Amino acid sequence: MTVRRNVTVPGWKSKLYFGDNLDILREHVAAESVDLIYLDPPFNSNATYNVLFQEKSGEKSAAQITAFEDTWHWGMESEYAYQEVVKEGSKKLSDLMQAMRTFLGQNDMMAYLVMIAQRMVELHRVLKPTGSLYLHCDPTASHYLKLMMDAVFGAVNFRNEIIWWYETGGIPLSDFSRKHDVIFRYTKSKDWTFNANEVMEPRSDEVLRRIATGNLSATRSTGQVRHPSDVFKIPTINAMAKERLGYPTQKPETLLERIIKASSNEGDLILDPFCGCGTTIAVAERLKRRWIGIDITHLAITLMKHRLEDTFHSDLSPYEVIGDPKDLASAQALAEQNRYQFEWWSLGLVDARPAQDKRKGADRGVDGYINFFDDNSGKAKTIIVQVKSGGVTRSHIATLNSDREREKSPIGILITLEEPTRPMLQEAATAGFYEPEHFPGHQYPRLQILTIHELLEGKEAQYPRMAPPATFKQAQRHRKGLQEQQRLV
Repeated sequence: MTVRRNVTVPGWKSKLYFGDNLDILREHVAAESVDLIYLDPPFNSNATYNVLFQEKSGEKSAAQITAFEDTWHWGMESEYAYQEVVKEGSKKLSDLMQAMRTFLGQNDMMAYLVMIAQRMVELHRVLKPTGSLYLHCDPTASHYLKLMMDAVFGAVNFRNEIIWWYETGGIPLSDFSRKHDVIFRYTKSKDWTFNANEVMEPRSDEVLRRIATGNLSATRSTGQVRHPSDVFKIPTINAMAKERLGYPTQKPETLLERIIKASSNEGDLILDPFCGCGTTIAVAERLKRRWIGIDITHLAITLMKHRLEDTFHSDLSPYEVIGDPKDLASAQALAEQNRYQFEWWSLGLVDARPAQDKRKGADRGVDGYINFFDDNSGKAKTIIVQVKSGGVTRSHIATLNSDREREKSPIGILITLEEPTRPMLQEAATAGFYEPEHFPGHQYPRLQILTIHELLEGKEAQYPRMAPPATFKQAQRHRKGLQEQQRLV
């Protein structure tokens, strides 16, 4: 086992990728370049996870947007993936996947395992010889995943089955309560980074009492702390916690802090290929590590950007967002490929939250909301936002105004790929201006048309900004300090 110290890379920026992590790993992440990998992949639990946007008060909003469907089905994509793993994977992995198919058949679980196997091969490739990987899983597939990890990393490189124990959870009438998750820890070789002193655990009150009284008959331990164990007693995020962002699978920062401190050093590179709401990258940033985060939805990418900016503000180290549209042509391509992703991305350009999951229920004509404050009442006013990726006419402006009046919103915004016509601009002008009482002399168009081109060029929506937009629940603020920040860039 080796313990390495800070190795910074001058000019290297952390990276946030939008896209399929398999493609990104293969095309953008070099072999043996990552010091620590944590992944919390969606489990095959036949569940659809929703993002519940929360107000600053902690109350849930009405918006529930499907972030991803945790359901896998065997089809041609699974068949191609299976054949790739069997043909190109190691003999052990190839033999294991064939045996699993014989045992499981061509079903949803097998589709899930094939997907994970492809990515695990790539994660093994990008991990440094001294690196570690932590796989977070639940009983649904953990036993299958353990065999897969043995095949990819080698059984001799299995280090721990970590139990994350917590108090919360349901109380089933005919079963034991489920109070833990499993995290498998593997290394790539016999030499790895492990900083036990960074994650020492406090001793129990009983042991401390015996030490204080000199009664050591039941323990040979001394001191206030002990070597870390493979049972992490860390509470889940409670409903009113400052770090809670409303993301369904969000893990507590304390959990990731222990993992990152134990298995990496300042300046090391941390990778999370299923980044979700960004807990891994937020903790990595706070602990002065470089990071790579990957997610397949623009909704998650927007949430992560807000989390980083809200948490670190001017202390945030420079980072790149890769895979999101940077020009009009790539925005048009996204709209043609997936209109939901285009809508979520477009809403992120004006700091708006999605209004509803359009795959569930009727479309009320409102795609997003922006909450803002223009007085001291503590009650937010709401701007409605509509997104159009196709042709737009004067009638769309008239409809927007009707929706604005119905929602009792002072301002309505139309985001469009196409340039507005003169009749559209004239229709928008007839709605007049919003003049807030506490912003004397300021006028804001009640109907605003913003093109994607304008937004990419830096144009912003016009509305009073007494405080930061209340669109997303803000993450808890952390400061790294200017001197610490300079060591990373």
